[in-house]
Order: sequence, then C-alpha cells, then structure tokens
Amino acid sequence: MLLLLTGCAGYSALETQDPGPNAGRYALSQDRGPSTQISESDIEDIEILHEPRSRGGNSDYTLFGQRYVIMDSADGYVEEGYASWYGEKFHGHTTSNGETYDMYKLSAAHTTLPLPTFVRVTNLENGREVVARVNDRGPFHDNRIIDMSYAAAIRLGFAEQGVARVRVEALTPGSGGSPTAERSDFWLQFGAYRERSAADQFRDALARELNEDVVVESGNDFHRVRVGPLTGARAETLQTEWQSKGNDKPLLIRP
Repeated sequence: MLLLLTGCAGYSALETQDPGPNAGRYALSQDRGPSTQISESDIEDIEILHEPRSRGGNSDYTLFGQRYVIMDSADGYVEEGYASWYGEKFHGHTTSNGETYDMYKLSAAHTTLPLPTFVRVTNLENGREVVARVNDRGPFHDNRIIDMSYAAAIRLGFAEQGVARVRVEALTPGSGGSPTAERSDFWLQFGAYRERSAADQFRDALARELNEDVVVESGNDFHRVRVGPLTGARAETLQTEWQSKGNDKPLLIRP
C-alpha cells in the first residue's frame, strides 16, 4: 500500500507493508531553532516500565526497496554508530506506534527495535547519556542507527551539532539503575582527545584531583582518559562529585 510521508526530506510517498502511521519520516537533517527553547532542567527523566508491544509499528516493512525485520526481542541489543535528532517539523505528529510525538520528551526512533523499547544512549564524544523510549521508526539514512527527540539531543549535548557518535543499549525494567556495587571492574571515561599530548595532560591533572588510577587508552583516532577499575558504588560517587563541580557526567564503562 502507499502512504503519504509525514516528515521532511521532500519525498511524497513510500512503499511499505505496515511500519506504522509515521513510518515515512526520513530524517536527512535536523530542523533548527524550535519556537519554544528548553534547558536540561526542563527535561523530565522517564521510568523504565514493563510495556506490551504496541499494536502499531511492529510489523516487518519495506521502505525505499529495503526490507526491515522487527527484532523478536531487544534483550542484549548494543550498537555503536551515529545518532541524529528530529524536532519541531514532527512535533504533534503521529509516531509509528500510534502515539503523538512530543519533541520535549525523552523518546527516540529506531528501524527494527520492538516498539516500545527503553534504551540507554551514550554520546561517545562527551560521555553524556540519557534513557529514552523508542516509539517511532527511523532514521532511514546511511550510517545513522537512532534518531533522538529534541529533548534527548539536548540531554546528550548534540542538539546544536546535529549528529553524534553514540552507543545504544536496550534496557529492561530493573536494568537502568545503579551498577552492582560488589563488582570492581567498572571504568569511568572523563574525556576523549584527538591529540595524545592533550590526553596526557588531562590524565595527570585528573589523577592529582581524584587520587585515583587514571589511564589513557588509544584507538579509532581518539585517546580516551579513563579512571578505574572501580566498584559500582565508587563509580557512582565519582560521577556525582564530578558533576557537582559543573562538569559533564563521566561515561560509565560497564564490564
């Protein structure tokens, strides 16, 4: 059947089976400057709940000649790639599972995760993370693995940048809280630098300030400054202390 597009990119129609009311949204770029600006303090966290699959948006579908097969389960899903965001152009429109898109809530779009699915998205460029609820389909763009709401992009610190490299992890109720305190193999990433000299300089300063073991791990053109290994409790304490000084939350590296 043929559905009219509800989103941007200038396409007029798409071939599909049953991806949901808003399956045609194709985020090639982000709309800038929403009429109502918000700050991080305005964004409400969401609770990870047991939810049945929504009636809409959970059937396999074909879009622009590509077949998308919905995952049987989100358990164990982890992927790294690029995230984009979508905002005012789609605010108030119907999402793929039949809900109303609210750009000021923590939500996301994914091509094949079951709807809804809760995910933890971590910005690998600055260590910031957010828990969001996937209730839409997209982004149908090469090298993009998830499309965040405007609020989620603000929380992740890339609303102005538009695109960021991220890690996406599926969550289940009970999995999004504190790490297990008994384990001592957690790490915190405090920064990533392209220049090794800058990473070394920050490592030395951080070691003096935290009185913890600090290392530089190099790879994929970045030099990452990390503290550990730590217990879960110590990792949480360091995250809180670092944020209380006006810094971004360090990225928690789970075993």
